[in-house]
Amino acid sequence: MRNRSPEQIRDDLVRSFPNRPEMHVSHETIYQSLFVQGRGHLRADLHTHLRTGRAIRRHRGEPRRASWSKIRDMVLISERSAEADDRAVPGRWEGDLIVGTNARSAIGTLVERTTRYVMLLHLPDGHSADAVRDAMIPTIQTLPVHLRRSLTWDQGTELARHKDITLATDLAIYFWDPHKPWQRGSNENTNGLLRQYFPKSIDLSIHTPERLLEVTTELNGRPRKTLGHRTPAEAFEQLLSDPKQPPVATTP
Repeated sequence: MRNRSPEQIRDDLVRSFPNRPEMHVSHETIYQSLFVQGRGHLRADLHTHLRTGRAIRRHRGEPRRASWSKIRDMVLISERSAEADDRAVPGRWEGDLIVGTNARSAIGTLVERTTRYVMLLHLPDGHSADAVRDAMIPTIQTLPVHLRRSLTWDQGTELARHKDITLATDLAIYFWDPHKPWQRGSNENTNGLLRQYFPKSIDLSIHTPERLLEVTTELNGRPRKTLGHRTPAEAFEQLLSDPKQPPVATTP
């Protein structure tokens, strides 16, 4: 097999048989032909050739989470002050979870928008709302007040205890709109980097706090073009010592 995607096969048929519409087929029809009728499961000898590697078909439009809009007292990102859109203002964080196999384990990720400085939340006992709250509060409390301006998160129920976090840390929390990953560019980029260390195919709860510290130290020690080839650690240290002179940051 050439491991072509259904979309590539569809397009190749159109190119190969431009005047024979009976030879054309949609990519959805190709998907449906691969899966067992009525069950939605891909035959074992074929699913490894799909880029997703999934043995179960996820239909278009099917939500990844059923938790959206189920968090009480959410404040959406659209209600955040315009100042927060400026990366020159330090203390604005983006957060999310990276999950392990079958989404049963997770690590929390926090990224400071101005410096790209990363902090990770150790979640050895799962990623329930209580577990995330209990990991988040002491982590945020390590920061000086001027670096606790706001946190934006997606609408997963793991942050259902957001009011407890705000009460304990005085950190304003906002929620992104569903299906709009561009609203959290820094965090999306960082999560991609973290997958080098924490792939989806493993149980993330096996990682110790010491291992998480090793990873953040390595990421925060990488020079970034957006920081004038300084490291996030150097830029963050500047914010700690001189908050009136934030480093220049331009792109996610």
